[in-house]
Amino acid sequence: MKTATIVGAGLVGSLWAVYLSKAGYKVTIVERRPDIRKAEISAGKSINLALSTRGWKALDTVGVGDEIRKIAIPMLGRMMHDLQGNLTFQPYGKEGQAIYSVSRGGVNAKMMDIAERNGNTQIFYNEKCIDIDLENGIVYTETKTGEKKQHQSDVVFAADGAFSAVRYNGMQKLDRFNYSQNYIEDGYREILLPANADGSYKLEKNALHIWPRGRFMLIALPNEDGSFTCTLFMPFKGKNSFETLTTKAAVNTFFKTTFPDFYAMMPNIADAWEDHPLSSLAIIRCYPWTYGKTALMGDAAHATVPFYGQGMNCGFEDCSVMWDLMQKHNENWKKVFEEYQIMRKPDGDGVQDLSLHNYHVMRDYVADPKFLLQKKIEAHFSEKHLDKWMPLYSQVTFSHIRYSEAWKKGQIQDAIMKKVMAEIDNIEDKWNSQEVESAILKELE
Repeated sequence: MKTATIVGAGLVGSLWAVYLSKAGYKVTIVERRPDIRKAEISAGKSINLALSTRGWKALDTVGVGDEIRKIAIPMLGRMMHDLQGNLTFQPYGKEGQAIYSVSRGGVNAKMMDIAERNGNTQIFYNEKCIDIDLENGIVYTETKTGEKKQHQSDVVFAADGAFSAVRYNGMQKLDRFNYSQNYIEDGYREILLPANADGSYKLEKNALHIWPRGRFMLIALPNEDGSFTCTLFMPFKGKNSFETLTTKAAVNTFFKTTFPDFYAMMPNIADAWEDHPLSSLAIIRCYPWTYGKTALMGDAAHATVPFYGQGMNCGFEDCSVMWDLMQKHNENWKKVFEEYQIMRKPDGDGVQDLSLHNYHVMRDYVADPKFLLQKKIEAHFSEKHLDKWMPLYSQVTFSHIRYSEAWKKGQIQDAIMKKVMAEIDNIEDKWNSQEVESAILKELE
């Protein structure tokens, strides 16, 4: 029988197990944490994620999309909250297009259930990877009680996250293995905004809420039980930063003055402030992604920051790409791995570049009238010239255009828009005019 070992039972590992068992592999998953279906969701991980087109494709390819749709909440756009509590709604795409708020734990648990369902997959919990033989496909593990074990198989997949043990114990010891780890200067802390007493939502349910405040921001995603998972992103140090929010009085004052409408909904914010840990954010790049019988997938290969909501979607897309290559090369893993890394590495870099770009967009520009006007012109132009222009956000979120291509196209489009907006006087008054349309068409030639 064909055998495979997956290190990490997180989102990508559990989905990839569904793929492999479908292809007739006997799958062993080793996971250093306890079974999340029986334990509290692990600290330091985002509780909510945004599922979009690429993720749905990967789920639907193995027929698990409908199970996840049952626990997904559509968000049709961004709801901006200004200092006075005024709301502005910006749709994400065309009519009916949405991204979906899903619970990390909920999706993960469902996928584990599905993976185990057909009897081909076995998950070993509380077993951490302590070494790896990349060439021979042997994963060496240690249990909580100190028992040493080894799992040998035809192929090994490391889906064990940004701080991958497989990458650290194996890949990073190889000659000419490139690796970099960059932390951004901002961290994040999660806050749970509870539902109203009757279980209803305190905010519009079908939107992703953002309180942009220049150098920092608060966001909120809906949960099934009427609550919202909120995340404050801000610098670790400096004037408005986490280092200034160390007392209940400071937290209260900060929320009262900076997010007054949020404070009104959650006056006990200071008591809940330390319910979730303060976490940092890093971008991790490396290459090669495969060696011998072993391949890196998801965050182990291309961990990114969460500002495009594409970390999980990109990891899921790794699964659908690897799957296509398995068919193409008739499961000749040497060929599959070779093409996988050459093809996916630019997209791993692309999603990281996009995420950093959106970090600045969300933080600095979403409340800027010029930026909003640019987006309005782009949406209007693209509706009339679908064949010539798709907004960058739509390329990333609602299409299967490669991340690397979307990033390149996005930069070209941005330069065109900036030029047109600078050259046309009083563009605010004639943003949807023939003059503006012709100017953009001219630049596109």
